[in-house]
Amino acid sequence: MQTQLAYYKLVGEKTFTQLTAEQLNWKLNEESNSIANIVQHLHGNMLSRWTGFLTTDGEKQWRDRDAEFEDKILDNVTILEKWNAGWACLFAAINSLAENELENEIIIRNEKHTVIEAINRQLAHYPYHIGQIVYIGKMLVNKNWNTLSIAKGRSQEYNIEKFSNPNQ
Repeated sequence: MQTQLAYYKLVGEKTFTQLTAEQLNWKLNEESNSIANIVQHLHGNMLSRWTGFLTTDGEKQWRDRDAEFEDKILDNVTILEKWNAGWACLFAAINSLAENELENEIIIRNEKHTVIEAINRQLAHYPYHIGQIVYIGKMLVNKNWNTLSIAKGRSQEYNIEKFSNPNQ
């Protein structure tokens, strides 16, 4: 699970490096979110969910979820600081877990989850938003986008290279 989470973190970061501060704060309309909004939301969610993960409700009283979606113009450095702080909190909690704790029950928004269920919940939530980040970034950069997966029209070439090596 740490490998999957680290992969999604990297996908977001590879998107950020292709964008200016103006692009990170761009949004299509009043009902949409900018990448900066999404990062603020992930930051708030990660801090809330993973602080006191085994012992306190994952929706902390100090979290102001609505403020996460307010438009605040953030520079690239601030966006990365929030991004990294959220992920650091997550990885600290995950890495401290013992195998015998995975079936323990925890609470998120007053609902019981096993630790595994809670992790899976976040493994669905975070890539959902990271996909939004990538999609927005790809639209903004257009033809100058450096692909994060297999480039259009290059699947056969990719597969030839992938299958020419022994199983990894």
